[in-house]
Amino acid sequence: MRNFKIVLEYDGTNYCGWQRQDNGISIQQVMEETIGLITREKVVVIGSGRTDAGVHALNQVASFKSHTRLPAEILFRGVNGLLPRDIVVKALEEVADVFHAQHDARGKIYVYRICNKRLRPALGRNYFWFIHHPLNLLQMNEAGRYLIGTHDFSCFCATGSHVKDRIRTVTGVNIERDEEGLLDITIEARGFLKYMVRNIVGTLVEVGRGKRPPEDIKAIIDSRDRNIAGITAPACGLYLKEVKY
Repeated sequence: MRNFKIVLEYDGTNYCGWQRQDNGISIQQVMEETIGLITREKVVVIGSGRTDAGVHALNQVASFKSHTRLPAEILFRGVNGLLPRDIVVKALEEVADVFHAQHDARGKIYVYRICNKRLRPALGRNYFWFIHHPLNLLQMNEAGRYLIGTHDFSCFCATGSHVKDRIRTVTGVNIERDEEGLLDITIEARGFLKYMVRNIVGTLVEVGRGKRPPEDIKAIIDSRDRNIAGITAPACGLYLKEVKY
Protein backbone atom coordinates (compact mmCIF):
# COMPACT_ATOMS: atom_id res chain seq x y z
CA MET A 1 0.00 0.00 0.00
CA ARG A 2 1.39 3.40 -1.04
CA ASN A 3 0.48 6.81 0.33
CA PHE A 4 0.05 9.85 -1.93
CA LYS A 5 -0.24 13.57 -1.21
CA ILE A 6 -2.02 15.83 -3.66
CA VAL A 7 -2.47 19.60 -3.91
CA LEU A 8 -5.67 20.75 -5.59
CA GLU A 9 -7.08 23.91 -7.06
CA TYR A 10 -10.80 24.05 -7.71
CA ASP A 11 -13.72 26.30 -8.52
CA GLY A 12 -16.39 25.34 -6.00
CA THR A 13 -19.28 27.02 -7.82
CA ASN A 14 -20.91 23.83 -9.10
CA TYR A 15 -20.19 21.60 -6.10
CA CYS A 16 -21.88 20.94 -2.76
CA GLY A 17 -18.54 21.32 -1.01
CA TRP A 18 -15.54 19.09 -0.39
CA GLN A 19 -17.20 16.22 1.47
CA ARG A 20 -19.40 13.58 -0.15
CA GLN A 21 -23.10 14.40 0.28
CA ASP A 22 -26.43 12.98 -0.79
CA ASN A 23 -27.68 16.30 -2.17
CA GLY A 24 -25.13 16.87 -4.91
CA ILE A 25 -21.71 16.27 -6.40
CA SER A 26 -18.73 17.02 -4.15
CA ILE A 27 -15.05 17.58 -4.87
CA GLN A 28 -14.20 14.49 -2.83
CA GLN A 29 -16.54 12.32 -4.90
CA VAL A 30 -15.08 13.55 -8.19
CA MET A 31 -11.53 12.97 -6.96
CA GLU A 32 -12.24 9.46 -5.66
CA GLU A 33 -14.01 8.40 -8.83
CA THR A 34 -11.31 9.86 -11.07
CA ILE A 35 -8.39 8.33 -9.18
CA GLY A 36 -10.31 5.05 -9.04
CA LEU A 37 -10.53 4.97 -12.83
CA ILE A 38 -6.75 5.25 -13.07
CA THR A 39 -5.83 2.83 -10.27
CA ARG A 40 -8.75 0.44 -10.94
CA GLU A 41 -9.63 0.25 -7.27
CA LYS A 42 -11.80 2.06 -4.75
CA VAL A 43 -9.88 4.85 -3.01
CA VAL A 44 -10.73 7.24 -0.18
CA VAL A 45 -9.40 10.77 -0.64
CA ILE A 46 -8.98 12.61 2.67
CA GLY A 47 -8.88 16.41 2.53
CA SER A 48 -7.13 18.71 4.97
CA GLY A 49 -10.61 19.91 5.91
CA ARG A 50 -14.01 20.61 4.45
CA THR A 51 -14.83 23.54 2.23
CA ASP A 52 -18.51 24.45 1.96
CA ALA A 53 -20.71 24.62 -1.12
CA GLY A 54 -19.53 27.35 -3.48
CA VAL A 55 -16.17 27.84 -1.74
CA HIS A 56 -13.01 27.69 -3.85
CA ALA A 57 -9.50 26.41 -3.18
CA LEU A 58 -6.14 27.59 -4.42
CA ASN A 59 -4.15 24.92 -2.58
CA GLN A 60 -6.31 22.29 -0.93
CA VAL A 61 -4.23 19.36 0.33
CA ALA A 62 -5.49 15.78 0.33
CA SER A 63 -4.07 12.28 0.66
CA PHE A 64 -5.07 8.79 -0.43
CA LYS A 65 -3.67 5.26 -0.27
CA SER A 66 -3.47 2.88 -3.20
CA HIS A 67 -2.02 -0.47 -4.27
CA THR A 68 -1.22 0.92 -7.72
CA ARG A 69 2.22 0.34 -9.18
CA LEU A 70 1.96 3.34 -11.46
CA PRO A 71 4.65 6.03 -10.99
CA ALA A 72 3.42 9.22 -9.33
CA GLU A 73 4.06 11.20 -12.53
CA ILE A 74 1.79 8.88 -14.53
CA LEU A 75 -0.91 9.21 -11.89
CA PHE A 76 -0.53 12.98 -11.96
CA ARG A 77 -0.98 13.21 -15.71
CA GLY A 78 -3.72 10.59 -15.86
CA VAL A 79 -5.87 12.17 -13.16
CA ASN A 80 -5.58 15.65 -14.67
CA GLY A 81 -6.51 14.22 -18.04
CA LEU A 82 -9.84 12.96 -16.67
CA LEU A 83 -10.82 15.70 -14.22
CA PRO A 84 -13.43 18.31 -15.19
CA ARG A 85 -12.10 21.73 -16.11
CA ASP A 86 -12.99 23.30 -12.75
CA ILE A 87 -10.66 20.98 -10.78
CA VAL A 88 -6.92 20.55 -11.29
CA VAL A 89 -4.24 18.61 -9.42
CA LYS A 90 -1.28 20.97 -9.04
CA ALA A 91 1.01 18.40 -7.43
CA LEU A 92 0.98 14.68 -6.69
CA GLU A 93 3.74 12.81 -4.87
CA GLU A 94 4.30 9.63 -2.92
CA VAL A 95 4.88 10.34 0.78
CA ALA A 96 5.62 8.44 3.97
CA ASP A 97 2.90 6.07 5.13
CA VAL A 98 2.29 8.13 8.28
CA PHE A 99 1.28 11.32 6.41
CA HIS A 100 -2.38 12.25 6.88
CA ALA A 101 -3.71 15.36 5.12
CA GLN A 102 -6.19 16.20 7.87
CA HIS A 103 -4.51 15.10 11.09
CA ASP A 104 -1.09 16.52 10.22
CA ALA A 105 -2.34 19.99 9.25
CA ARG A 106 -0.95 22.66 11.60
CA GLY A 107 -2.69 25.71 10.20
CA LYS A 108 -4.68 27.15 7.32
CA ILE A 109 -4.88 30.44 5.48
CA TYR A 110 -8.13 31.59 3.93
CA VAL A 111 -8.59 34.64 1.77
CA TYR A 112 -11.94 36.31 1.20
CA ARG A 113 -12.34 38.55 -1.83
CA ILE A 114 -14.69 41.55 -2.03
CA CYS A 115 -15.30 43.71 -5.09
CA ASN A 116 -15.76 47.16 -3.56
CA LYS A 117 -16.64 49.82 -6.11
CA ARG A 118 -19.65 51.85 -7.20
CA LEU A 119 -20.66 49.90 -10.29
CA ARG A 120 -21.45 46.19 -10.22
CA PRO A 121 -19.24 44.26 -12.68
CA ALA A 122 -20.84 41.81 -15.08
CA LEU A 123 -17.94 39.34 -14.89
CA GLY A 124 -16.53 37.41 -11.95
CA ARG A 125 -19.63 37.36 -9.78
CA ASN A 126 -18.94 33.74 -8.73
CA TYR A 127 -15.56 34.74 -7.31
CA PHE A 128 -16.19 37.68 -4.99
CA TRP A 129 -18.80 39.47 -2.88
CA PHE A 130 -19.87 42.74 -4.52
CA ILE A 131 -20.37 45.65 -2.10
CA HIS A 132 -20.92 49.13 -3.53
CA HIS A 133 -20.83 50.96 -0.17
CA PRO A 134 -17.35 52.39 0.56
CA LEU A 135 -15.41 50.30 3.09
CA ASN A 136 -12.92 51.80 5.54
CA LEU A 137 -9.88 49.51 5.50
CA LEU A 138 -8.21 51.22 8.45
CA GLN A 139 -11.21 50.50 10.65
CA MET A 140 -11.48 46.93 9.36
CA ASN A 141 -7.79 46.20 10.00
CA GLU A 142 -8.11 47.67 13.50
CA ALA A 143 -11.09 45.41 14.14
CA GLY A 144 -9.10 42.44 12.85
CA ARG A 145 -6.52 42.86 15.61
CA TYR A 146 -9.13 41.89 18.20
CA LEU A 147 -9.49 38.51 16.49
CA ILE A 148 -5.85 37.56 16.91
CA GLY A 149 -5.13 35.15 19.75
CA THR A 150 -6.82 32.15 21.35
CA HIS A 151 -10.52 32.69 21.98
CA ASP A 152 -13.85 30.92 22.18
CA PHE A 153 -15.20 31.75 18.71
CA SER A 154 -18.78 30.55 19.32
CA CYS A 155 -20.03 33.94 18.10
CA PHE A 156 -18.65 33.21 14.63
CA CYS A 157 -19.65 29.53 14.47
CA ALA A 158 -22.52 28.38 12.26
CA THR A 159 -25.86 28.19 14.01
CA GLY A 160 -26.71 24.56 14.76
CA SER A 161 -23.11 23.35 14.71
CA HIS A 162 -22.58 20.37 17.03
CA VAL A 163 -18.89 21.09 17.64
CA LYS A 164 -18.38 21.36 21.40
CA ASP A 165 -14.83 22.74 21.49
CA ARG A 166 -15.05 26.17 19.88
CA ILE A 167 -11.72 27.51 21.07
CA ARG A 168 -9.47 28.41 18.14
CA THR A 169 -6.25 30.37 17.67
CA VAL A 170 -6.13 33.08 15.01
CA THR A 171 -2.56 34.04 14.15
CA GLY A 172 -3.07 36.72 11.53
CA VAL A 173 -5.65 39.03 9.93
CA ASN A 174 -4.82 41.39 7.08
CA ILE A 175 -6.96 43.42 4.68
CA GLU A 176 -5.62 44.95 1.48
CA ARG A 177 -7.14 46.69 -1.55
CA ASP A 178 -5.73 46.61 -5.07
CA GLU A 179 -6.04 49.19 -7.85
CA GLU A 180 -9.10 47.44 -9.29
CA GLY A 181 -11.10 47.88 -6.09
CA LEU A 182 -10.73 44.27 -4.97
CA LEU A 183 -10.28 43.67 -1.25
CA ASP A 184 -8.50 40.58 0.06
CA ILE A 185 -9.24 39.67 3.67
CA THR A 186 -6.64 37.12 4.71
CA ILE A 187 -7.16 35.13 7.91
CA GLU A 188 -4.72 32.56 9.27
CA ALA A 189 -5.51 30.18 12.11
CA ARG A 190 -4.57 26.79 13.44
CA GLY A 191 -8.13 25.67 12.75
CA PHE A 192 -11.55 27.06 11.85
CA LEU A 193 -15.16 26.45 12.83
CA LYS A 194 -17.95 26.01 10.29
CA TYR A 195 -18.69 29.36 8.58
CA MET A 196 -16.16 31.03 10.89
CA VAL A 197 -14.36 32.96 8.15
CA ARG A 198 -17.56 34.01 6.40
CA ASN A 199 -19.12 35.18 9.68
CA ILE A 200 -15.99 37.14 10.56
CA VAL A 201 -15.98 38.77 7.12
CA GLY A 202 -19.64 39.74 7.43
CA THR A 203 -18.86 41.41 10.75
CA LEU A 204 -15.75 43.18 9.44
CA VAL A 205 -17.79 44.57 6.55
CA GLU A 206 -20.20 46.12 9.06
CA VAL A 207 -17.20 47.77 10.72
CA GLY A 208 -15.97 48.97 7.32
CA ARG A 209 -19.35 50.53 6.57
CA GLY A 210 -19.34 52.38 9.89
CA LYS A 211 -22.16 50.35 11.41
CA ARG A 212 -19.94 49.14 14.27
CA PRO A 213 -16.77 50.47 15.90
CA PRO A 214 -13.70 48.21 15.67
CA GLU A 215 -13.72 47.53 19.43
CA ASP A 216 -17.12 45.85 19.07
CA ILE A 217 -15.23 42.73 17.96
CA LYS A 218 -13.98 42.14 21.50
CA ALA A 219 -17.50 42.41 22.94
CA ILE A 220 -18.83 40.07 20.25
CA ILE A 221 -16.19 37.44 21.03
CA ASP A 222 -16.81 37.75 24.77
CA SER A 223 -20.57 37.31 24.23
CA ARG A 224 -20.14 33.90 22.54
CA ASP A 225 -23.47 34.70 20.89
CA ARG A 226 -23.85 34.18 17.13
CA ASN A 227 -26.79 36.61 17.07
CA ILE A 228 -24.54 39.49 18.15
CA ALA A 229 -22.12 39.10 15.22
CA GLY A 230 -22.71 40.21 11.64
CA ILE A 231 -24.18 38.44 8.64
CA THR A 232 -22.65 35.43 6.91
CA ALA A 233 -20.70 36.53 3.84
CA PRO A 234 -21.55 34.67 0.59
CA ALA A 235 -19.56 31.51 -0.12
CA CYS A 236 -18.46 32.69 -3.59
CA GLY A 237 -15.78 35.04 -2.23
CA LEU A 238 -13.97 32.50 -0.06
CA TYR A 239 -10.78 30.65 -1.04
CA LEU A 240 -8.66 28.14 0.86
CA LYS A 241 -5.25 29.63 0.10
CA GLU A 242 -2.77 27.42 1.97
CA VAL A 243 -2.54 24.48 4.36
CA LYS A 244 0.48 24.42 6.66
CA TYR A 245 2.20 21.25 7.90
